[in-house]
Amino acid sequence: MATRALLLLWETSPWAVAGAAAATVLLCLAAWTLEWAWWTPRRLDRALRAQGLKGTSYRLFTGDLAENARLNREARTKPLPLGCHDIIPRVVPMLHNVVKENGALSFTWLGPTPRVMMPDPESAREVLSNKFGHFGKQPFGRVGKLLGDGVANHEGEKWAKHRRILNPAFHHEKIKRMLPVFATCCVDVINRWEDSMSSEGSSEIDIWPELQNLTGDVISRTAFGSSYQEGMKIFQLQGELAERLIQSFQTMIIPGYWFLPTKNNRRMREINREIHKILHGIIGKREKAMKNGETNNDDLLGLLLESNMRQSNGNAKLGLTTEDVIEECKLFYFAGMETTSVLLTWTLIVLSMHPEWQEQAREEVLNHFGRARPDFDSLNRLKIVTMILYEVLRLYPPVVLLSRRTYKEMELGGIKYPAGVSLILPIIYIHHDPNIWGKDAGKFNPERFADGISNATKQQAAFFPFGGGPRICIGQNFALLEAKMALCTILQRFSFELSPTYTHAPYTVITLHPQHGAPIRRAACYIKKRGAPRASTNEQALYKAEGPDLCKKDWPA
Repeated sequence: MATRALLLLWETSPWAVAGAAAATVLLCLAAWTLEWAWWTPRRLDRALRAQGLKGTSYRLFTGDLAENARLNREARTKPLPLGCHDIIPRVVPMLHNVVKENGALSFTWLGPTPRVMMPDPESAREVLSNKFGHFGKQPFGRVGKLLGDGVANHEGEKWAKHRRILNPAFHHEKIKRMLPVFATCCVDVINRWEDSMSSEGSSEIDIWPELQNLTGDVISRTAFGSSYQEGMKIFQLQGELAERLIQSFQTMIIPGYWFLPTKNNRRMREINREIHKILHGIIGKREKAMKNGETNNDDLLGLLLESNMRQSNGNAKLGLTTEDVIEECKLFYFAGMETTSVLLTWTLIVLSMHPEWQEQAREEVLNHFGRARPDFDSLNRLKIVTMILYEVLRLYPPVVLLSRRTYKEMELGGIKYPAGVSLILPIIYIHHDPNIWGKDAGKFNPERFADGISNATKQQAAFFPFGGGPRICIGQNFALLEAKMALCTILQRFSFELSPTYTHAPYTVITLHPQHGAPIRRAACYIKKRGAPRASTNEQALYKAEGPDLCKKDWPA
């Protein structure tokens, strides 16, 4: 009857039918928007407050976005004193203020979604272990996936398949084979630094872009082998994309915002298309070469494609598509380059602030390697260098927060969290907690890691710069080995101190960056003595011939 009536109405007045249909669609959209933006947030707010949690008040659509942006802008106008490692108030001012006002277990709003902070290491460990699959990754929007919609973003069977295919490429034996590439890239940078030295034997340089270029070069060569120059173009494009993503995150959380023809959105889509085009070409050439029997499995792409062929065994459903491989390569780039460059930059900054530890690290490096290239086994035996890297990761974690989402009601620490709540694992907060690390939690003290991570954390899951559980960062061994190689190579050749122009201003651009760069003064080891005259031409020639072993000497004698 209803169908017959609709047909009759259509025959008599088609415009009336179209208008009724449009009205129905608008009514459904309005109802959905009301549920999404008002009723659900209010219900979640009541459920959390009923159990004693405190937090900010929900604002329609935006939540705390505007206030968070204001606090970030204000914090970024106030640099920290040199040597201050208590960076939480500057890096996450919103989190800092909410904890101060409402206690550690409190919540804020990302648009219409409540974000509850999990300051307890045991709760963080339980969420990261995700034994029963009830804590999922926070879904990435269309914009957030631009940097790489790879294994880090997937869930369930799709995640398991991608992880299974990727694991062989990151096996320690495969990474060990990449060490010569790490060394070559590091030596290239060091040689360029030496060539730019002034006649006084020292010079100033901003190491932040230098180390970004270094790690971009490393990931380009290790991921794409002979196609590394095309890979470097991807590195440059993704750097711009990351900056533009941050701009987009400052806007209101409006469904469909990505489709608005703003200048920023148009440029992001353009960058994404260009990256896809480059990667599609690289992958296509590699697959063609493999079909012709021209194998090259010494880089990440070759290892990934080889593993993919082995896992799929001719069944396309069991393997990755070309689009899947492209997204994983994008993720290689962002995660592989960004994490290590951030770690190295803060390590050199902190060692410039604490020259006594710089000297201890240099002495260890020279005792192990002298002027020779570091080898895999010896790099893994470096105790002081490892302690320093761990302490820098504790104080300056590249990623300051992790996020998970409840998909059903879950109980943690006596609190029942309804479905649809974000659980924030505040790495930076737990890493700086004096209840875990002691009264000197805000101090740089690598000695706390002298007996390993477990003893430093008192057997708690309180140190997780690379995440934890089954989803722990697949590239953490790659990043740490690269960082050790780079740091050792720098220590072999240079001593360094902060430039008078350095401003201590950590802030987040997805990862933890130095807001005003990282200018340092570097000097060749043969002029270590402050105020000592420059080494003679013969002494310089001897240095170049004999290499960093001469760092053990002070010039002049």
